[in-house]
Amino acid sequence: MSWQTSNVEDWLKPLKISPIKLCSFVRQLSATYSDLALHSTDQFLATPITRLPTGHETGEYLTIDLGGTNLRIAFVTLLGSSPDAPTGRPEGPTNKLAHERKAHLFTENVRKSHGRSWLIDEHLKVEKAEDLFAWVGDCLAEVVEARFFHATSDQIPNEIPLGITFSFPMMQSTITEATLMPMGKGFTITSNPDLGGMVLRGYERYTKPHVKDSKRMSKGQPKLRIAAIANDAVATFLSLAYSTRAMLHSKTVIGLILGTGCNAAVCLKVEALGFSKRPADWTVSDHPMLVVNTEWTLRGTTPALCEFDMITPWDKTLDEESHNPGFQPFEYMTAGAYLGEIVRLVLLDTYTNFLHIRRNRLPSALLQRQAVTTSFLAHTVATTNDPETLAGRLRNTQGFEESEDWTWTVELCAVLMNVERLVLRRSAAMIAAAILALLLTSGDIVVEDFHGPNTTTRSLVDLPDPVGQLVVAYCGGLICLYPGYKEQTQAFLDTILHDITQKPQLRVVLQEASEGGVIGAGVLSALQ
Repeated sequence: MSWQTSNVEDWLKPLKISPIKLCSFVRQLSATYSDLALHSTDQFLATPITRLPTGHETGEYLTIDLGGTNLRIAFVTLLGSSPDAPTGRPEGPTNKLAHERKAHLFTENVRKSHGRSWLIDEHLKVEKAEDLFAWVGDCLAEVVEARFFHATSDQIPNEIPLGITFSFPMMQSTITEATLMPMGKGFTITSNPDLGGMVLRGYERYTKPHVKDSKRMSKGQPKLRIAAIANDAVATFLSLAYSTRAMLHSKTVIGLILGTGCNAAVCLKVEALGFSKRPADWTVSDHPMLVVNTEWTLRGTTPALCEFDMITPWDKTLDEESHNPGFQPFEYMTAGAYLGEIVRLVLLDTYTNFLHIRRNRLPSALLQRQAVTTSFLAHTVATTNDPETLAGRLRNTQGFEESEDWTWTVELCAVLMNVERLVLRRSAAMIAAAILALLLTSGDIVVEDFHGPNTTTRSLVDLPDPVGQLVVAYCGGLICLYPGYKEQTQAFLDTILHDITQKPQLRVVLQEASEGGVIGAGVLSALQ
């Protein structure tokens, strides 16, 4: 059939981004980031973090990581690193094994124990903030009780330092205080509660004597002390910076979250931020650099997306039907919470308006919002290159079953596979472009004919070897678990970086920061 090749490719052309457009988009996005750093009130938010870990910090900390889908809690013990530990080399064909062995060695300076994970029920996302944090307090109490279940009374501390990672925008003036901003990711909490106070109040009843819910500690559980609060991207950044600090010729430059949502953290010069964002008592001479939570997917990036005609009609439909239209257009095009829905919208439009199939013939999943999930795509579609195999899988999948009016033909499955591939490829390309744009803004990479207001050569001086790598610490289900996604993103990074710099000796490398949220909260607690 003629539509299955060139015609359908033309129909889906809005999802494709040419290499030339990507390079131009990187430069425009970097200029946008520089402007947002100076002027935006809800993006490029300063944190009170002015130094990175040395890798020698030690201590045990209770940590929580509250994300868009899951709550994770664990005890994290930092063991420090030996001054005579072997140094690493950049990854390459001749030393890849050594690099992997080195990465394994550095994971040994962190211990995680009594870790638990809970799925956040949808009703908790839409109820009062007090209800959400009362549930968080219940979960904290479970982990604390498990940690000290076999301890004698003299082994139980009076107070436990708590590090908090929170996957939503917040304003901070000190490392132990944070005020929540509008949340997104399906959460409708609109108040501006004090995050640390809400967590402590949710747990507080377990510190009272003879609490019925506490099975072991009749005198009450230990009190908690807020040691540090960080955004998830900041925590991921710090976790890998801690674990790889001693590696030569490598520098951790970005913390990337790419799962349900998407965000990044980076170090910027203080003067890159508007005066209203800088702490009042700070001077550039005392604190020349600080870690910034970019919130890079919020509406401030819309002009750049529009200038390069990257927002398709399908993206506009998803945005209009979202909880908060216009809030985070870049995230709607890249993050795991939305890619399945984009695929559904493209398929629905393609089947009905291009192939002229009546809506009442289509499987129910294609007609229902959010019925096609990114998880479904990862497990069912992305794991096969054969349309016949996919047809067999779909016939046995709820919501996609065949009927008298619908049969999954090879041609229809090929369309689905093509849409999935293009949507995920576009996401990977946009993430790679955003990473490089952020590194241009921070000055970690320099392009001779690009004169952004905040670029310097500082990071190249930090890389003494002619071969150097800038490390992007990543965490999140989409980039960690979706088949081929991380590899596609790395390929786009390599291609675009070469095209804009013509310096093949410099690489931007993606490296997983496993459990970055919980470990990073512990690392930040140790810095205080």
